[in-house]
Amino acid sequence: MTSASTTAVKKTAKKSRRLDAQMIPTIAAVVIFILMLVMGQALFGTYTRLGFFSSLFIDHAYLIILAVAMTLPVLTGGINLSVGAIVAITAVVGVKMTMAGIPAPIAMIVMILIGMAFGLLAGVLIEEFNMQPFIATLATMFLARGIASIISTDSLVLPEDNNFDWVSAEIKIIDNPKISNDLSFNMGVVIAVLVVIFGYILLHKTRTGRTIYAIGGSRSSAELMGLPVKRTQYLIYFISTTLAAVASIVYTANIGSAKNTVGTGWELDAVAAVVIGGTIVTGGFGYVLGSVVGALVRSIIDPLTSDFGVPAEWTTIVVGLMILVFVVLQRVVSAVGKKE
Repeated sequence: MTSASTTAVKKTAKKSRRLDAQMIPTIAAVVIFILMLVMGQALFGTYTRLGFFSSLFIDHAYLIILAVAMTLPVLTGGINLSVGAIVAITAVVGVKMTMAGIPAPIAMIVMILIGMAFGLLAGVLIEEFNMQPFIATLATMFLARGIASIISTDSLVLPEDNNFDWVSAEIKIIDNPKISNDLSFNMGVVIAVLVVIFGYILLHKTRTGRTIYAIGGSRSSAELMGLPVKRTQYLIYFISTTLAAVASIVYTANIGSAKNTVGTGWELDAVAAVVIGGTIVTGGFGYVLGSVVGALVRSIIDPLTSDFGVPAEWTTIVVGLMILVFVVLQRVVSAVGKKE
């Protein structure tokens, strides 16, 4: 073997080890999720029931969708702080429309169009006005939340014949005679699964996905390679806010109501899911499936802390500590990778 071939093999081996090391946070998230299930089952005896898994996915399908929505900008080293506010404005508008007698399908289309509009606005601020994604999406967050408050500050309830029911209607796979032990799902879960599949295909099977990872590695290098960076940035925030509107439809259908304060802090829950799932906050590395695992870890914290009798306020502290741990873990892994 020539010296050139040996060098190439060594470089490939180092790159493989670095990638394996970068997967440590994602693997850690899977382990933590399993440990939480084991601990919950050992202490409370309900965490491996079919009903628990059904509730976990049905109640948190919206968070899985938001995690996918947040993964796209974070992979480029950006962020989308507006996802929670998009949920608020679209939910208020959608419920208001159905209360006025407008058919639910039309209301849903309008909700998605609102998400698209805010995504385009964020793209314009970032690409045409050279704003940082943090500032641009912070502006759209306040704009969306403010408009939602102007439309209504009341708690709005979907009318009985609203036709949102097809999203929230429970579909049983296993009808177990034991209490809370049915295996079921609804169309919200199906929508979440389709969003995850879409995100996976987009990131791993398309040129757009490769461009997203390249931007996260180095935007200037991506531009020098002739990649469509500007167009991709527009697409990232367009898709991200559109998915936030989809999450709003799923959540609104499940609870049957809306208020201008809904979605407050959800952008942080989405970031938590993404970081816990192993996506590096500086961009360039991460997985949609990792974000899904992160969303499940974030979701299981709520029932676990509740069963332990921990005050709801402490849940935020637990999530914050988990984010801190995973960010530090990412930094350690990156430092070790550079040394190699």
